[in-house]
Amino acid sequence: MRNPVRLKNLNVRFMPLYAVGLMVLVLFPPRREILAMTLPIVGLGAALRGWSAGHLVKSHELSVTGPYAHLRHPLYAGTILITTGFALGIGGWASPLVLVAVWSWFALHYLPRKERSESRRLEKLHGDRFTRYRAAVPALWPRWRSWADGHEMEGSTTLRGWDLDRYSDNNELGTLLAVCLAALLLWLKAADAA
Repeated sequence: MRNPVRLKNLNVRFMPLYAVGLMVLVLFPPRREILAMTLPIVGLGAALRGWSAGHLVKSHELSVTGPYAHLRHPLYAGTILITTGFALGIGGWASPLVLVAVWSWFALHYLPRKERSESRRLEKLHGDRFTRYRAAVPALWPRWRSWADGHEMEGSTTLRGWDLDRYSDNNELGTLLAVCLAALLLWLKAADAA
C-alpha cells in the first residue's frame, strides 16, 4: 500500500487554501446539528471518490467500469459532494458564499480547463473509443444505464472491477484521511461552539 501522506500536498501553492480553511474553521464554528445533517453528503462524496479511484487506470487504459460507466468525471463529482457537504456544514451566511465561490470557480475555470486537457490526452491515447465514450457518457450528471462500448474486444483489461492496488496507486487513501481529518476538526469545533 502506498504511503497516503504526500509531500506534494504541502506545496506552497496550497497554503492559501489551508489558510482559508483554518480561517473559516475559527470564524464560523459549525453547529453540531447542521454538521450531523451534512456529513452524510461528505461521506457520499468520499465513497464516490473511493469507488472511482479503484477503477481508474491513468493513461494506460480508458476507465469505463464502475462509476466511469455512468459519468466521465466521478472523482470531480465526489469532490464537489465533499466540498458541498463541508460548506453546508459551516451553516449561516457563510455557506452560500462558500458554495457560490467554489461552484463558480469549478464550473467556470477548473472543469473547462481539465475537460479540454484531459479530453485531448485521452483522445490521443484512445482515439475513436474515447470519442464514443465522451459522446455517450455525461461529465458530471450520471446516466442511469451503464455505458458499454459495442466495439469492446473480448478479454479486454478494461472490464476489471474495483481494485485496492488501483485505489492505493491513485492515492485515494490520502484523500480519505484528509476528509476524515477535516470532518473531525469541524466536529470538535462544533462541540466547542455548542
